[in-house]
Amino acid sequence: MTATIRLAERADAATLAALIVAAFEEYRGWLAPPSAALAETPATIATELVGSHGAALAEVDGVAAGCVLFNPRGADLYFGRLSVLPSHRRTGLAEALVAFVEAEAARRGTAGVLLSVRITLPANQRLFARLGYVEIGRQAHPGFDHPTWIDMRKSL
Repeated sequence: MTATIRLAERADAATLAALIVAAFEEYRGWLAPPSAALAETPATIATELVGSHGAALAEVDGVAAGCVLFNPRGADLYFGRLSVLPSHRRTGLAEALVAFVEAEAARRGTAGVLLSVRITLPANQRLFARLGYVEIGRQAHPGFDHPTWIDMRKSL
């Protein structure tokens, strides 16, 4: 298995949207509120690939297997929609995509990297904690009277 990660281009929008929807499909019907990732389209992703926003695309043996979106947020770089196809999970691809974002953040001279993770996804929380991210707050989606996600940050 040979994995490569590169900056995505607008021409990759359809591939990124398909990866995100496929990776988040397992959450359909049980995340509350439903993940907006399941509604991504090439058009919505294309809007994320302009200006200082960006994405990374991971390919394994030349085939798209994962991606992540990122954008500046204050003095930090925020990433979201970290997506790895089920067939490529537990191979280190998610960690490699996060490392790519961290390198991009360092290249941009940001103070740190931010992310948000659902409270109902403890395995994802553990992954990010293992990678050096610490909880900095809890938030609630509109209409909820309790926190539904955790904000995490890693200083660079």
